[in-house]
Amino acid sequence: MAGAASSSSSSLISTGFLLCHFPQFPKKKATTLALSSKSHNNKIFLHNHKQLKLAINTTTTTTKLLRDSFLVVCTSVALSFSLLIADVDSSALAFVITTTTPRKLQSDELATVRLFQENTPSVVYITNLAVRQDAFTLDVLEVPQGSGSGFVWDKDGHVVTNYHVIRGASDLKVTLADQSTYDAKVVGFDQDKDVAVLRVDAPRDKLRPIPVGVSADLLVGQKVFAIGNPFGLDHTLTTGVISGLRREISSAATGRPIQDVIQTDAAINPGNSGGPLLDSSGSLIGINTAIYSPSGASSGVGFSIPVDTVSGIVDQLVRFGKVTRPILGIKFAPDQSVEQLGVSGVLVLDAPTNGPAGKAGLQPTKRDAYGRLILGDIITSVNGKKVTNGSDLYRILDQCKVGEQVTVEVLRGDHKEKIPVILEPKADES
Repeated sequence: MAGAASSSSSSLISTGFLLCHFPQFPKKKATTLALSSKSHNNKIFLHNHKQLKLAINTTTTTTKLLRDSFLVVCTSVALSFSLLIADVDSSALAFVITTTTPRKLQSDELATVRLFQENTPSVVYITNLAVRQDAFTLDVLEVPQGSGSGFVWDKDGHVVTNYHVIRGASDLKVTLADQSTYDAKVVGFDQDKDVAVLRVDAPRDKLRPIPVGVSADLLVGQKVFAIGNPFGLDHTLTTGVISGLRREISSAATGRPIQDVIQTDAAINPGNSGGPLLDSSGSLIGINTAIYSPSGASSGVGFSIPVDTVSGIVDQLVRFGKVTRPILGIKFAPDQSVEQLGVSGVLVLDAPTNGPAGKAGLQPTKRDAYGRLILGDIITSVNGKKVTNGSDLYRILDQCKVGEQVTVEVLRGDHKEKIPVILEPKADES
């Protein structure tokens, strides 16, 4: 009994220990309380889950609202920018397009563009001013009477052009590539070869001398480039090929022939005169001087004085201010007149006694006491080189020097004679 009691007492103590933490309920009620506690915990979990889900949904909704707002702002900015661009004028838009998407050029086009950019600073614009008197006020005015092109020869300010560009000028203006304008002085000119040299007092850093090439080895068919100011349009580039060599034209001032002229189909128009003719390397090979055209505009036949001829003339003009060219000191008949006589050569019309030919004894054409025409000497050769017309005579004299003695063969009457003549410079050049 005692053991049973002890066991029962121990069970009670144990039960009482357990009941110290939980209220003493009947067993069935304890089970119901446990189930109720579980149900309550589940409800709390479901409530918390719903709150979490609601929070997640709220965050998602907020994110969507922010994203939509951002898209609206971006769309508004893009629309405003497009409206701003739409107001830009066409020239600015073209400029933007040009800078952002550079045009792709072929290699030959790039070479031409580079040649133009490198040589344009050497080309100048020349304005010929003449003095005119106003018919009503009698005021003396300077008015432009012509314009042309030229190019910088050296850093000392020497500019080369055609003589017919500056002929008759009372004042000259030279405009450089940067549009700065300077007064120009005439250093010298050669009317026979249509070449003139000017000088401007411009800063040396503004002067870009043109690279000088050679014309002796030119070939028909090679590319050439002409830069000038046709019709007053500054710095215009035209291209073509050499279509002929060793042509001959007459000087616009004196009628004296210019030999070994370059013929090109590059467009040369009024205003191009005096501008450079360049080869594909950008070197000077000639001065654009004349065109063959019934209308006065380019017809595809232009002429340039070769640089080998120009270089010698420019050197003399820069050093001495003149070109010392030998002469025979005669006046001769037109070639057509000699042809009508049925002879070949140069007919001497006049040989002043103070000139080289007169001193040597050449006979001029004259009339006798009855008024009959007595023909003078007919020059048939000089230094053994045949002379058939005036151009041949000039060509031979261009190869001679002042003070040189030449042998002139003439037809006098019905026989030939050889007469030594010492060449002299022109009277106004002595």
